[in-house]
Amino acid sequence: MTPPPAATPPPRPPRSARALRGLFLLALVFAVREARPLLAPVMIAVMLTFTLAPAVRWLRARGVPAGLGALLLVMALLLGTVSLATSLARPAAAWWEAAPTTVAQLIEQLEKLRAAIPGLSLPPAPAARPGRTAAAPAAPAPDALKERLASEGVALTGMVLARGFSFLLSAAATVILTYFLLASEHWLLSRVVEAMPRRRTRALLLGGVRAAQREISSYLAAVGIINSVVGVITAVVLWLQGLPNPTLWGAITALLCFVPYLGPMSVMVLLLLAGIGTFETGLAVFGPTAAFMAIHAIESNIVSPLIVGRRLSLSTVSVFLSVMFWGWLWGIAGALIAVPLLIALRSLCRRTRGMRLLRRFLEGDHRERPPSLRSLLRRPPVASQNRYT
Repeated sequence: MTPPPAATPPPRPPRSARALRGLFLLALVFAVREARPLLAPVMIAVMLTFTLAPAVRWLRARGVPAGLGALLLVMALLLGTVSLATSLARPAAAWWEAAPTTVAQLIEQLEKLRAAIPGLSLPPAPAARPGRTAAAPAAPAPDALKERLASEGVALTGMVLARGFSFLLSAAATVILTYFLLASEHWLLSRVVEAMPRRRTRALLLGGVRAAQREISSYLAAVGIINSVVGVITAVVLWLQGLPNPTLWGAITALLCFVPYLGPMSVMVLLLLAGIGTFETGLAVFGPTAAFMAIHAIESNIVSPLIVGRRLSLSTVSVFLSVMFWGWLWGIAGALIAVPLLIALRSLCRRTRGMRLLRRFLEGDHRERPPSLRSLLRRPPVASQNRYT
């Protein structure tokens, strides 16, 4: 009796097919980057829908229709945003009017700091030789900064108006699309689940979407509360230190802290420049930056781990790479949605067997110490596979 033939492994795709897939992926990335004005409002609306969908379902369970519940939530979000923008309009206008003077003071303070550091100061002007009559004093050089601001003021105003109009259009499209997605979220999801042929696929899709909604809404709610408190505390500390427009700085801090790692670093740089342009040379210059560093250290090491918890924690490398990638694609909008997209991807990886390795990289291992490389080399392949699946 002849033994049954061994199962042959499936044929690998040729190199040309893999090269075509790589080229298609690169073309897709650059196409997504160029389609930012269209896709960014759509992605932001989807993220807002994932965040607010549990609240709409909670209202629907208590007799409120989905359309009315979506309208109430969108109006509350819109009114909150408009109220915050209105309260910050006066400090922002005051800062905009004082921008040329602030920039001039900043340049002057930087020149003083450069003169105080050995090796960075400019060499003294050569003295006139004896026996020669001193040349007539040269006319004072025109202020290049003022001339540049005056010459480019019209162009800068036009650019700001164009960007503002584009932002208003994108914001209006985002609000309208968010309402439609929230009002029809149950209908859309039921149609998609109904189109799946297998029951297991339906269960995986529905469970993945619901889990992503819960995790994204929990993450954004927790981070929003934490960043709001950090912004208020930062504004109070900056007000005590005498920095102008502390309310505006607190709002900027709360908004930028939604971007992990890069946001707090940007706040530190901005506060350092504000301290240089406001205070005299000394310890007061570094006071705003030092205060925010202390607040951020307490928040990131004590408060966030207690509130967010390990359930929503992600690998630091994956978060940083996601922020860099989406920030490069879509700027600030991409950096803001980088972490929610990463949470949605992790929810997909948890329900797909072929993506378990990617799930390991996204989650990291916060519960136990990783094994040594030597023990991994000695471990049999089957045991290693059972250990990590």
